[in-house]
Amino acid sequence: MAISSLHATTSLHSPCTTNTSFRQNQVILFTTRSSRRGSTRHGGGGARTCFQVSCSADKPVVIGLAADSGCGKSTFMRRLTSVFGGAAEPPKGGNPDSNTLISDTTTVICLDDYHSLDRTGRKEKGVTALDPRANDFDLMYEQVKAIKEGKAIEKPIYNHVTGLLDPPELIQPPKIFVIEGLHPMFDERVRDLLDFSIYLDISDEVKFAWKIQRDMAERGHSLESIKASIEARKPDFDAFIDPQKQYADAVIEVLPTQLIPDDNEGKVLRVKLIMKEGVKNFNPVYLFDEGSSITWVPCGRKLTCSYPGIKFAYGPDSYFGNEVSVLEMDGQFDRLDELIYVESHLSNLSTKFYGEVTQQMLKHADFPGSNNGTGLFQTIVGLKIRDLYEQIIAERAGAPAEAAKV
Repeated sequence: MAISSLHATTSLHSPCTTNTSFRQNQVILFTTRSSRRGSTRHGGGGARTCFQVSCSADKPVVIGLAADSGCGKSTFMRRLTSVFGGAAEPPKGGNPDSNTLISDTTTVICLDDYHSLDRTGRKEKGVTALDPRANDFDLMYEQVKAIKEGKAIEKPIYNHVTGLLDPPELIQPPKIFVIEGLHPMFDERVRDLLDFSIYLDISDEVKFAWKIQRDMAERGHSLESIKASIEARKPDFDAFIDPQKQYADAVIEVLPTQLIPDDNEGKVLRVKLIMKEGVKNFNPVYLFDEGSSITWVPCGRKLTCSYPGIKFAYGPDSYFGNEVSVLEMDGQFDRLDELIYVESHLSNLSTKFYGEVTQQMLKHADFPGSNNGTGLFQTIVGLKIRDLYEQIIAERAGAPAEAAKV
């Protein structure tokens, strides 16, 4: 049983003193990495959860990002933290094997840190890291809730090198807190704490093509061993990970291209940004005319397109019984500087200035997916999360003022 203790100390990273000069909380992101190790918790006994009261005036905004292993979560996190400013780095002076990333405004935590079984333990019990039985959802909920309330926590560290749970690390409540990994929307209690949620949905065909490219070319694995690895994970993925996309506010779905007949290389992609309607503080992006059904081939004088070209589509749809707007891109850019032409035809981007999407894409041109819809839509979602955060903070600031009027 986890034991909580409360400390009335000030944040190590806060300018707060004993007076009423408080800083704003940051947003905390939860991230989960696929398990590569396994044994039991260090130190024996139950995990200890220590809370420290934050002197922040505003509580963190909590974002959840769900995806399978190797589906681009890390790249998405780098794009997101860049939108908020500052490079995301491990905690200074802490455990060198920490999975946590901290920037000026964001903290990203890895949900693998809530594994209750290490690699050896999972092997002994015959379960994978995707199985809920290998994860401590009670502790996950308790600590996410504490962060959302503005309290610091001592979070476990799952060491991907040794396969053990290392001594916990102190996590202060940031402005934006992101939880990223396999299960951010699996537990209803945790799901209800999220201010916004994203699911990265990579089709089996693309996932298989990516894994072949990586494991055969870079690691020397055989085609048979790659197929066996994918098939071994699939039952648990289908049972515990994939169903979470029905709860997401935005889904980035990556599919094989339709521009090349019978393509099986996975190098040219068709990507959909599925945006749920009616989400508070989130207005879906649209192409040309909101609510219309549109197909657009922008190749020509203003956009360089080599084979097989580029095709956009937009329109309303239904997704797990929810009304959604879907923006789709098939193909890839030859020149990122020409993306400004596409950006000028998109609305509700939540940019601060004309061309900000293009600027962000050029800034990270070396990131995977920067020439196709994965990078474009990850960047757009990052800008939408920044706008959502600013709206939430503005609402909180206005609430006390309205109460004072009464």
